[in-house]
Amino acid sequence: MTLPRDYRGQTCSLARAMEVVGERWTLLIVRDAFYGVRRFGEFAAHLSVPRAVLTDRLAGLTAAGVLDRRPEPGAGRREVYVLTAKGLGLWPAVRALTAWGEEHAPPPGGGPRRLFLHHTDGAPVGPGGHCSGCGAPVPPGDLLVAPGPGLAPPGDDADPITAALAVPHRLLTPLPPATAPVRRPPKGTP
Repeated sequence: MTLPRDYRGQTCSLARAMEVVGERWTLLIVRDAFYGVRRFGEFAAHLSVPRAVLTDRLAGLTAAGVLDRRPEPGAGRREVYVLTAKGLGLWPAVRALTAWGEEHAPPPGGGPRRLFLHHTDGAPVGPGGHCSGCGAPVPPGDLLVAPGPGLAPPGDDADPITAALAVPHRLLTPLPPATAPVRRPPKGTP
């Protein structure tokens, strides 16, 4: 028996939300958009998602009003994907699922892969969204995402997004344009 692709007949709000963000890869695309990923190729490289699947998920998120497709400033015909107000409203869910994963499905190596800090004072921000230093609620644009103790350093062949996320970065700030990763010659090569 094949499972249906939608939740027909379900009237609860969670089922309706799952229609928008419940397919495989969708929440990871949204997470990356919060991290500052904006270009199709960067999503594809960082997530290693098949291009056809990525095209489908980006189209669905755009049609649902979670992402907006805009011309990239100063780039001619290139376009970028930007979170809308509706998309920004997903941050508490993305953050809560990340915290749940850190607690119940931790990465090897111990500790969280990413730390969320209040940009203003550098204090940790808990899964509930409040700064542990000043107690203020911290919106996504005021969060600094930094490597945590569970994040392995990127290898020499890491994609540019992985490399960029290995240094502290303010959420929603576009990552630097992707460049080809620096590949070191094999040992013994002059």
